[in-house]
Amino acid sequence: MLTPDETAALALSLRVAAISVIVSLPFALALAWLLSRRRVPGRALIEALLFLPLTLPPVVTGYALLVLFGRNGAIGQWLAAVGIVFAFRWTGAVLAAAVMGFPLLVLSIRVAFDNVDRRLERAAETLGAGAWRRFLTIVLPLSSGGILAGCVLAFARAFGEFGATISFVSNIPGQTRTLPIAIYELMSVPGGEAGVQRLTVVAFVVALAATLIAALLGGALWRRRTDD
Repeated sequence: MLTPDETAALALSLRVAAISVIVSLPFALALAWLLSRRRVPGRALIEALLFLPLTLPPVVTGYALLVLFGRNGAIGQWLAAVGIVFAFRWTGAVLAAAVMGFPLLVLSIRVAFDNVDRRLERAAETLGAGAWRRFLTIVLPLSSGGILAGCVLAFARAFGEFGATISFVSNIPGQTRTLPIAIYELMSVPGGEAGVQRLTVVAFVVALAATLIAALLGGALWRRRTDD
């Protein structure tokens, strides 16, 4: 049985992960479509920057977010002027989670787009369907499994995010203390072993369920591709 503080940390992690995926999805769809369907100048640089959050230490990513989106940051000071604050707020935890999960989301969607038979799009084009109509009626429905798999993977990555989050928004009870941060805090508190074990089990169950769902969706996409 989780304590009220542990329940609050779990609820915050679930909310942060879900919102981060929702916010990231439109940008991920656009970028994945560009990488899949267009010859983009500087493609190698774009892909390198895309996967940078996965190769950099998360603490470095969190520090970069603080420099950019802190109250005195290059972008944060302009956002603060209109009442939008990320640093040391739960919204900052969403931003950090979104940045860390974005590469997985884009990669999964791009693979799904690549697996769509281009002949279907060309046939629709000859029948007068515009780019938006082809995307909405052909590419998007046929890529739905990969898109959902990407969302699940990004959710799992965001749910388990720790380094960038604690560097950017710190550990504020009820505001930025996500489940991974709560586990880290309990590990340094005498007598916190029971809480660590409870939260670890919860984290394991969520991660296992997410990866299982992603694997099933990915497998369905692959089977449909091979059947075609």
